[in-house]
Amino acid sequence: MNLDDIRIEIVRSWNTDEIVELYRAGGWWQDSFDPMEIPALIQGSFAFAVAADSKSGRAVGMGRAISDGIADAYIQDIVVIPKYRGKRLGTALASKLIARCRDAGISWIALIAEPGTEKVYLPLGFTTMEGYIPLIYRGES
Repeated sequence: MNLDDIRIEIVRSWNTDEIVELYRAGGWWQDSFDPMEIPALIQGSFAFAVAADSKSGRAVGMGRAISDGIADAYIQDIVVIPKYRGKRLGTALASKLIARCRDAGISWIALIAEPGTEKVYLPLGFTTMEGYIPLIYRGES
């Protein structure tokens, strides 16, 4: 398998079960999540990219950009199922999302990478943000 066997496209909908499978592959899906929310998640994204195997048509990777569509964008949820990893598919997904943002005139694009995955994004022009610390809201103490 090589990238010629994969098509990457920006979509407004996709098979819910396949997207849940991708979130599971990333370790991000919890049994308490409602799969019925996947269509709204896709629709609510500025751009949702799916990498599909050209032969089977099944999703083997995804990523999305969250944005106001004007100034800033955040790329998140880039994941590739294990069988397809190590073939630069994550880089290709990120490139597709970057291109969509740039086409809209968005120049400030950021992401938070899991430790050890930054090598996927550095060749695309991302750099670490020295002096900044990513934070996540966990609720009231």
